[in-house]
Amino acid sequence: MAFMTLPQARENFFAAMDTLRSSKLRSALTVLGIVIGVSSVISMAAIIQGLNKFVQDRVESLGSRTYFLTRFPPGTDPSHMAERFRIRRYFEYNYDEYVRASAPDVENVTTVGTRGFFLGDSNLITSGDRSVEKVIVRGAEPEYVVALPLFNVERGRFISTFDQEHARPVVVLGASISESLFPNSDPLGKTVRINGVAYEVIGVFSHDQGLFLGPGVDIFAIIPLSNFKKQYPEAKELIMIFTVAKNVNVEMAQAEVIQALRRLRRVPADKENDFELTSPDFLSNLWNQLTGALVILTTVISSIGLLVGGIGVMNIMLISVTERTQEIGVRKAIGARKADVRLQFLFEAVVLTLVGGTIGILMGAGISTMVRTLVPSVPATLSYLWVSIGFAISVGVGLFFGYYPANLAANLDPIEALRYE
Repeated sequence: MAFMTLPQARENFFAAMDTLRSSKLRSALTVLGIVIGVSSVISMAAIIQGLNKFVQDRVESLGSRTYFLTRFPPGTDPSHMAERFRIRRYFEYNYDEYVRASAPDVENVTTVGTRGFFLGDSNLITSGDRSVEKVIVRGAEPEYVVALPLFNVERGRFISTFDQEHARPVVVLGASISESLFPNSDPLGKTVRINGVAYEVIGVFSHDQGLFLGPGVDIFAIIPLSNFKKQYPEAKELIMIFTVAKNVNVEMAQAEVIQALRRLRRVPADKENDFELTSPDFLSNLWNQLTGALVILTTVISSIGLLVGGIGVMNIMLISVTERTQEIGVRKAIGARKADVRLQFLFEAVVLTLVGGTIGILMGAGISTMVRTLVPSVPATLSYLWVSIGFAISVGVGLFFGYYPANLAANLDPIEALRYE
């Protein structure tokens, strides 16, 4: 086996640089293919890694042991709902009481009513001459913020047991709604009108613009569930939220809730559930499906770039072999072995692809930094792992596409090579 000494490596490096300089346009196109391939892999990996963290943080903010009970699967468009979901009975306001009594391993159970544009409803919140449309009005109980930590009250307070028991006209506003209605004043204690009915503002949530898969807290207005029931008797699409304590078996608690609801809804033993039980993980699962498509797209783009770059490497190395045939003959005549010549040309091919790979890695780092700067909530970060992968891809392309020209050079007959003009 032949080993390359440091002087030989330096000599081969400069030979590779000469090859680059002697065929500038061809070299640039060769390097461009590698740059496109490596930079697309690096930048997309950094962005997806940042988005994964963003989605994971979102899931954790919804509560790691929080679960939802709905009439139809989350993410279903109510206007295009399958028949088997449409015929299901609506949830009732008193379900939570029965579930509390029947599921001892459940920590909190609460019911939520919603009026939103995604359900075909329209809402209008006004204060003086200012108004906000496209908001989501939700009826909730005091346990709501315990079940969903994402709804964090920054100023004021949340709905109390007293508010719920007396159906008080009070509201907690999302930060964007608050800023739109009261841009230069404190909203606490002020009055707003929700669909024409007066409510006192008792709190404001922390800023949350939401995930691209759904609305954020910023556009929510939360009122007591009892008041919601009184004001919007036609809003029948209720959901239930329950939490499980950390020292309790999740599967056991879920089984208790499922059995309680099946009894409530009189589901025969041989029939499947006529409701859905989901966890915040459905966001992660949905996101993983989306990123799967992104990964495939990135793989196709990077593969085309690397293929073009690899073919360019092979082409430029074949030209180099032709141009340096006499040099190869001289080297062989003075004792160079096939392995020495092969190693020399392989090294040159790898140097070519490493130049493109290095530029691609730097471009990928630049793109991830730009994304992180423009969208701070997406912490796109270039990890050492992907830098290493970028270099490995570059070396791999150089070795794969450089082997044929290197082997061709190694197998040249020294006498024929010396005669070549």
